[in-house]
Amino acid sequence: MSYDFTSILDRKGWDALAVDVETGARIGFLNAKDLTIRPGFDVIPMWVADMNFPTVPTIPQAIIHRAQHPAYGYFTPREAYYQAIIRWQEVRNGVTGLAEEHIGYENGVLGGVISALNAICSRGDKVLLHSPTYVGFTRCMTNNGYNMVLSPLKKDDHGVWRMDFEDMEERLRSQNIHAAVLCSPHNPTGRVWERWELEQAMELFRKYEVKVISDEIWSVLILEGNRHIPTQMVSQDARARTVALYAPSKTFNLAGLVGSYHIIYDKWLRDRVEKESSLSHYNEMNVLSMHALIAAYSPEGEAWVDQLRQVLTGNVDFACQYIRQRVQGVEVSRPQGTYMLFLDCQGWCEEHGRTLDQLQRTGLEVGVIWQDGRPFHGPWAIRMNLALPQSRVEEAFRRLDRYVFHPEEQ
Repeated sequence: MSYDFTSILDRKGWDALAVDVETGARIGFLNAKDLTIRPGFDVIPMWVADMNFPTVPTIPQAIIHRAQHPAYGYFTPREAYYQAIIRWQEVRNGVTGLAEEHIGYENGVLGGVISALNAICSRGDKVLLHSPTYVGFTRCMTNNGYNMVLSPLKKDDHGVWRMDFEDMEERLRSQNIHAAVLCSPHNPTGRVWERWELEQAMELFRKYEVKVISDEIWSVLILEGNRHIPTQMVSQDARARTVALYAPSKTFNLAGLVGSYHIIYDKWLRDRVEKESSLSHYNEMNVLSMHALIAAYSPEGEAWVDQLRQVLTGNVDFACQYIRQRVQGVEVSRPQGTYMLFLDCQGWCEEHGRTLDQLQRTGLEVGVIWQDGRPFHGPWAIRMNLALPQSRVEEAFRRLDRYVFHPEEQ
């Protein structure tokens, strides 16, 4: 079956943060309520990380079917929920030995991160992360009293983002760090870690007795030619010391339904995290979210995802080639996963005497709603969402080329 990834989805007025920017959404350091889009330009949403594609048809079918029954009271998760996750992890990631007892519900991946940190740390403890850093980590960890210690990723000779193992070890050794948050695939750079990289990182964490929270929410959205390796699969020790967090939300556009899950094999660690997760008394599954996951993690969901990955790979190829050929001074490392680009605009800004605010605002004025990368610890960065029909991606870059990067040529 072929799915529609070319029609332009009308999300206006349907509670979509991505497109209703006039309501005052904050796009990095800029507040959209101060934004005026020039006449004649519509909004092309390229910032918040959700997709502008309709989800796989099995999901609305399942939600509608369940909603037709007129009772929505207390419930317990169906066995099918756990079996869907076990099957999905086996088929997509090669996971074996996963059982229902290893799976636990979380209202969101970030909530799961905090529950795990609360279980293994004390408030005020230092936690190792890589930079650039997902802005959600910064917000939730700062709000909950943890101190982030950032180990910068560095680009190799081929422009590929890599972990700096020497820097990681020095920080672990000198700053008495016993918890780390690993983003795999990495947001915002889009790196899909190779097995040897994960093995080396996990060996450092074993050496310094560091527990690991691995955010693998992007693990399905791997671009063609790459493969996701679950952190817990690289060794028996990694399996025991890692809390892995997943959700169907990025893959199937379900963020508005809320629903994530953890996989924890070690019983002591699992008991502690589940206890911490329970303390709020509202970390509870939504019945429609449960049915959505079951429908997503189905054979049809797999087929839909495989077509989606082809579309995203094509969009990434187009965008990276366009930037390299047409926009001197903007650097981009081709992502291997996710649907986000992380642009380094320092060269262009310095050559043209513009600030990053000015560059971003000029794009916003012609309807290209791209995201300030500074909250992600990218001092000259802009983050772009490419999960749109390719015609919209092409139109966005046409506008950026004509009105932002080369207005003098017109």
